[in-house]
Amino acid sequence: MTTGSSTQGIQIRTRQRWLSEAVELFSSMRFAISLLTLIAIASVIGTVMKQNEPMPNYVNQFGPFWFEVFGKLGLYAVYSAWWFLLIMGFLVLSTSLCIARNAPKMLRDVKSWRDNVREQSLRNFHHKHEWHTAEAPAQAAARLVRQVGARGYKTRLADKEGGTLLAAKQGAANKWGYIFAHAAIVIICLGGLLDSDLPIRFQQWFYGKSAFTGNGIIAEIPERYRLGLNNPTFRGNTLIPEGSSSSTAIIPQKDGVMIQDLPFTIQLKRFIIDFYSTGMPKLFASEVVVRDHETGKETAATIKVNEPLIYKGVAIYQSSFEDGGSKLKLVGYPMRGGSNSHFALSGVVNGSTALPAGLGDYTIEWSGFRPFNVENMQASGGGGSTSGDARAVNVGKSVNRGLMDSLDKHLGSSAKNANSKDFKNVGPSVQYKLRDKTGQAREYFNYMQSLPIDGAYVFLAGMREQPDQPFRYLRIPADDNDSVAEWMRLRAALANPALREEAARRYARQAISNGREASPVLREQLQQSALRGLTIFAGDGKVSGYIAVTRFLEQLPAAEQEKAADIFMKILNGSMWELWQAARAQDGLEPVASDEAHGRYLQLAINALADAAFYPAPVFLQLSSFEEIKASVLQVTRSPGKKVVYLGCLFLVLGVFAMLYIRERRLWIWIKPAADGQGSQALLAMSTQRRTLDFDKEFEQMKARVSGDAAPPPSA
Repeated sequence: MTTGSSTQGIQIRTRQRWLSEAVELFSSMRFAISLLTLIAIASVIGTVMKQNEPMPNYVNQFGPFWFEVFGKLGLYAVYSAWWFLLIMGFLVLSTSLCIARNAPKMLRDVKSWRDNVREQSLRNFHHKHEWHTAEAPAQAAARLVRQVGARGYKTRLADKEGGTLLAAKQGAANKWGYIFAHAAIVIICLGGLLDSDLPIRFQQWFYGKSAFTGNGIIAEIPERYRLGLNNPTFRGNTLIPEGSSSSTAIIPQKDGVMIQDLPFTIQLKRFIIDFYSTGMPKLFASEVVVRDHETGKETAATIKVNEPLIYKGVAIYQSSFEDGGSKLKLVGYPMRGGSNSHFALSGVVNGSTALPAGLGDYTIEWSGFRPFNVENMQASGGGGSTSGDARAVNVGKSVNRGLMDSLDKHLGSSAKNANSKDFKNVGPSVQYKLRDKTGQAREYFNYMQSLPIDGAYVFLAGMREQPDQPFRYLRIPADDNDSVAEWMRLRAALANPALREEAARRYARQAISNGREASPVLREQLQQSALRGLTIFAGDGKVSGYIAVTRFLEQLPAAEQEKAADIFMKILNGSMWELWQAARAQDGLEPVASDEAHGRYLQLAINALADAAFYPAPVFLQLSSFEEIKASVLQVTRSPGKKVVYLGCLFLVLGVFAMLYIRERRLWIWIKPAADGQGSQALLAMSTQRRTLDFDKEFEQMKARVSGDAAPPPSA
C-alpha cells in the first residue's frame, strides 16, 4: 500500500513538474520573441507576394511546380493560413501566461512599501548618505516626511526596534507600463483574429458552409454557399453598374467565393469620375441610396475614397471602378484570305459574341472597354515596326551574317519611353479574347483612334498570349481618310493570286515604258520576278513577309546575297505599289497620287503586312461607337475587431510611455537616537531600476535637501 502511494505521488509530482516546465517555456521571453520573429517573416511574405489574387495569376507567375508548393504552404493568403493563425494563438497564450505569472507580483510590488528592510541592508546600497542632526528622532522624522513629500514621493513611517523607518516611493506606475504593453499584444491579436476569416472557417467547419465554384445568378445560389446577416465579421466586394442595386457582397476564398447577405440594398444612382488635364483620374465617387430591409428607410450618401459610409455597423468603402456592361459597336475586317469585305459587330462588355460564319469557329469574349487611355506620346517607339526604308536596308546589308538577327522585333510596344513624359489621352480602346473551339484563347487590345508614332499616324492592334505578358502591337498605318480601309484593301490584294499577277504585269509594263528597250523577253522576266517577289512575300500559309524573303535569299550563294537583296527589295516595293493601284481599280477607285506622302504610307503598309504574320487573329476589330455604362466596386466590411485593436493600440502607447518615461524610485531613511543621547542619527538610501546620470543628480539633490536643514551636531 505504501509502495503504491509512493508511485502515485511520484507520478503526480512528475506531471506537476512537466506542467510547470511547459508553463515556464510558453511564458518565457525567448518563446515570445521566436513567435514575433515568425510573424515578422510571414508579414514580409504577405507584403512582397500579392495576396488573394486569382489562382491563374499565381500559376502564370511561378509555374505549375512552385504554384503547388506555395499553395500547400498557404502563401497566397498568409494572414488566414492555418499556421499563421496558430502562431497568433500561441502568441496570445504566451503573453497571457506571462501576464498571469508576473502581473500579480508587480501589483503587489506597486502596493508594497518595502518597509521590512534593516539598517545594515541600507548600508549596502550604492546610493547612501549618513548624517547627524540635533533634532529629536520624532522631530527629524516629521521634517523628513515633509521634505521628501515635497519632492513628489509618497511616504510612510514605520516604527522599528531602536529607530524609525521612513519608506518612500515614486513612479510605481512604471509597473503598469509592463502590464499595459503585454496586455496590448493580447488585445491586438484578439482583435486581429476577430477580424480574420476565422469566423467564416468556423461556419464552414460546424455549419456546413462551403465556397461556391460555379457560375450562376447570385439570387439563385443555394444557402450552403451564403453567409447570414449574423455573420460577425466579413470583408467582401460588390460591383454595381449605374442604375442597378445589390444586397450581397462577394467574399473571395481560396477555392471559390462565398456570398454575404447584407441587411440593406445599395443602389448606385451615379458614378462620378474626375480627371487631371493629362487624363489621369483625380477623383472617383459613388452617389448611392441605401435602403434598410427592416424599416424600408432610404438614405442617400456619396461614398468617396477614404470617406466611407458607415451603416448599421457595416462600412462601405469606395474601392475602384469597372465597366458595367458598356454597349459596343465595331467593324470587323478579315485578316485572312483575299476578301476585302467588312462587317458590323455588336458586343457588351463582360459578355460574348460568336464570330460570323466563314471566319472560323471563334467566340469573342469582351473583357474590357476604356473611354480614355493616357499614353506617353513623347516616346519614339522602342521596338516596333520600323520604317520601310530602314527595313529594306537591314534586309539588303545583313544577309551574310544571318538575316534574322537584324530584323526588328515584331509586334513591339505601343511607343512608351520611360525617359520622356508627354502624357495625353489618346481616346477609347476595347479589349477582348478570341477563344477557339478547343478552348484556347489569345487576348487583344485595340485603340479606336490612330496615334502619332515615329512621325506617322498608325492604328495599334495589341496581342498577348498570356495574362502576365505585356501587349505587343501591330501598327497599321492610317490612310488619307484616317482609317484602315486602304491597308485592308492591300492585304486582301496580296492574298489574291489574280491581283498579284495583274500587279506584276503592271510593274513590268511600267518599268519597260520608263526604260530604253522594250524587249518582250525583258518584260516577261520583269513580270516573273515581280510575281515571284509578291508570292514569296505573301507566303505559303506558314512563312510570309520579310522572314520568307530572308529564307529565299539564303538559298543563293553568299557572294550574291547582298546584291540580290537590293534588287529584290526594289522590285518588291514597285510591285506593291502597282498591287495597291490594281486593288483600287478593281474597286472602281481612282489611282492615288505618286508622291512622297503615299510612298511613306506604302512603306509603313508593307512593314505592317510583314508583321501581320505575327498577329494570329482571323479578324481585326475596330471600335466604331459605344455607349459607356460605368460600375462602381464597393468594399463592404464588418470589422468588430477594429475597436478592439484601437483599444490595444491605446494600451500599447500607455504601456510604452510608462516604461520609457516613468522611472520607479525607492527611498528609505533610518532614524535613530544618536549614540551620545544628543540629537538623532539618520541614514538615507535610494534605489532605482535604471541607474542613470539623472538619478545620480537627483540623489545629490535629495541628500542636500534632507541633511542641509539639519541642526549642527553638538560640540564635543
